[in-house]
Amino acid sequence: MSFTRDEIIETIRMVQAENLDIRTITMGISLRDCCSSDINKIADKIYDKIIHTAEKLVPVARELEAEFGIPIVNKRISVTPISIIAESCPEKDLTPIAKAMDKAAKELGIDFIGGFSALVHKGFTKGDINLLNSIPEALSSTERVCSSVNVASSRAGINMDAVLAMGHIIKKTAELTAERDGIGCAKLVVFANAVEDNPFMAGAFHGIGEPETSINIGISGPGVVNSVLRRMSENADFGEIAEAIKRTAFKITRAGELIGREAAKRLGVTLGIIDLSLAPTPAVGDSIANILEAMGLERCGAPGTTAALALLNDAVKKGGAMAASYVGGLSGAFIPVSEDAGMIKAVEEGALTLEKLEAMTSVCSVGLDMIAIPGDTSCETIAAIIADEMAIGVINKKTTAVRIIPAPGKKAGDWVEFGGLLGRAPIMPVSNFHSSAFVRRGGRIPPPIQSLIN
Repeated sequence: MSFTRDEIIETIRMVQAENLDIRTITMGISLRDCCSSDINKIADKIYDKIIHTAEKLVPVARELEAEFGIPIVNKRISVTPISIIAESCPEKDLTPIAKAMDKAAKELGIDFIGGFSALVHKGFTKGDINLLNSIPEALSSTERVCSSVNVASSRAGINMDAVLAMGHIIKKTAELTAERDGIGCAKLVVFANAVEDNPFMAGAFHGIGEPETSINIGISGPGVVNSVLRRMSENADFGEIAEAIKRTAFKITRAGELIGREAAKRLGVTLGIIDLSLAPTPAVGDSIANILEAMGLERCGAPGTTAALALLNDAVKKGGAMAASYVGGLSGAFIPVSEDAGMIKAVEEGALTLEKLEAMTSVCSVGLDMIAIPGDTSCETIAAIIADEMAIGVINKKTTAVRIIPAPGKKAGDWVEFGGLLGRAPIMPVSNFHSSAFVRRGGRIPPPIQSLIN
């Protein structure tokens, strides 16, 4: 892979003036050889394997930052879903495993470690139940551990028993981290159609189809795309806008491909995928909302927002796919409210509502992400919000997710403060009409007829 002088100069400008970065370099590690019937042995094996396998991850990432001049914001690890590894363990509380993961991540200088996870879209095993019950304590007693639960798929439908359970788990996790506005929930995501090679948190885990060890790269560059669109003529049509985004996504992705190849080579592991996602930050200008507004919307959330987001998501995929050998993960545009300064402003001004965000998730990469709601929202209402989002994913055969934070003691109009990339956000109002009887029916919502594709 070679770069021209002009490409190098342009990349430097994008880094210095437009917030271009590699959002994450994520090492996936298989823990399938760490199984045991003794939870302490499992914890020790996991700690030892993470320390041994990922000992060079942070030093290599720093080398690459210095050599290529492109910031790598987060160094992360994903592991095999812990519910699988702990299946034969008689202990019901899996928190010791989470603490071992957290300890290893801290010693290695890792920002987040994902994989305290379970896949329950068609039902539960003993290990799944133990993991789900352990999530609140695990996330409240660790700093870097992230958890995800897949409760739906286009082939299996929606496990409504799991959806309701997640409503209670989210609520309890918020209560156990109440002193920090329920920050434990910022490390917990509920999925439909979860993917095995996602490098982004909180949903990253190392799937059972993955190799022993791999490197996955998550790129980022909303500020670059925003800057390109702001420089375009006001008379540019949507075809020209799409083309500009495609060209920009190509350039951003080439930087990610270069970093990924070098990292895999120096670490002696498999290069997995490049995730083409545009991931915003709280920094001014580094915003998906600002990109949509650059297309002509007065404010993100106005009529036309979903169409604008669909154009952006599609153009990013088309442009980025030509620049990477292997594309995977989530790939598209993220809309996490607390992590996007433009989204925050739109919510604050009343332009963006929970219902509009749900509509937007039908065309973006993930779903209802980093949304703070009143602390007194019931478990059943949280579960119903999850169910709606899962339905969008199941019907559209795409990954959707919910990362929602019922902030203890807070009401609509108040604010939560998480700091760093997690940002801050106003509490969004939730419908006062309840859905308790609906979510308590239990069972599984069957998959759509289009799932019969064999």
